[in-house]
Amino acid sequence: MGPTLVALSIAGAANVAHAQGTMDFSGAQTLMTTFKTFAMYAGAVICLGGLIFAGIRMMSGRFQDAIPGLFGALFGAGVLGWGAGWIGSLTGQSM
Repeated sequence: MGPTLVALSIAGAANVAHAQGTMDFSGAQTLMTTFKTFAMYAGAVICLGGLIFAGIRMMSGRFQDAIPGLFGALFGAGVLGWGAGWIGSLTGQSM
């Protein structure tokens, strides 16, 4: 079994040395734009859902129960505001 492993490791190293080519990143801008759009929609939905949840709790007089909804709305606003920046920093592309 030892000689087989040695032969396979040498053959694998030889193939890696010849595996030089180019990579096509033409779809990266489109993909990042899709992720940016998703982040904007997700942030808006999270923010709106948190506000609705908090509003219902406040209207029923349970202000202490509304605090998680307000933090959820704050988180949604953060995703909405910083989502494009986070996604752009992953690739170094400006969008």
